[in-house]
Amino acid sequence: MHLAQINVVEEPWPVHGFVVMHPALGPVLVDTGCGAPGALLREFKVVNRDVAEALAEHDLSPADISVVINTHLHFDHCGQNAVFPHAPIYVQRAELERARLEDPWQREWLDYAGARYELLDGDTELAQGLRVVATPGHTIGHQSVAVEQAEQDSDVLIGDAAFTAEVYHHPEMEELPESQETDRSAWAESLTRIRQMRPSRVHFCHDTGLVVSR
Repeated sequence: MHLAQINVVEEPWPVHGFVVMHPALGPVLVDTGCGAPGALLREFKVVNRDVAEALAEHDLSPADISVVINTHLHFDHCGQNAVFPHAPIYVQRAELERARLEDPWQREWLDYAGARYELLDGDTELAQGLRVVATPGHTIGHQSVAVEQAEQDSDVLIGDAAFTAEVYHHPEMEELPESQETDRSAWAESLTRIRQMRPSRVHFCHDTGLVVSR
């Protein structure tokens, strides 16, 4: 789903969220898009979009979403969490601790009334065929989402573990995009781990490109 466009960089970046139609859990939303004080949206030149509008394009409403997964807690990935007060939000414990410590101004939309965080410590299977994979490096508590649809057929929703397909293919590049990593060593290890999973498809938050392995 297209949730926003960030225009502060040379080439505008999309902001994507993803809906996983899980046979047991129902619709699962991965990342909720931008939300921030107006000054921050202006600083990043964000053209924002209501997540409910994006869901409607897929014949869904916020009430249909059973589970929310945040890959991490930057403003462009968790900004509309409050639209889903009924849904548990799965996030790494280390990431919530980081966000509350480093970004206290985010509490306006992190700790909204009724917020229910399900805190994870590392890799976790949420349901058959749906698991989160700890991929620290962009932030200390970043996680990616693996969706296994059939034998040897899988998707990875990579969040910001790699901003673009180019970074995914060339993690050895000397100059990474700004803010791609806060810990280069952990980031490289996480990306190597994802590549070793040999996913059939890799989907990016800030790139419309798709990496297809088979």
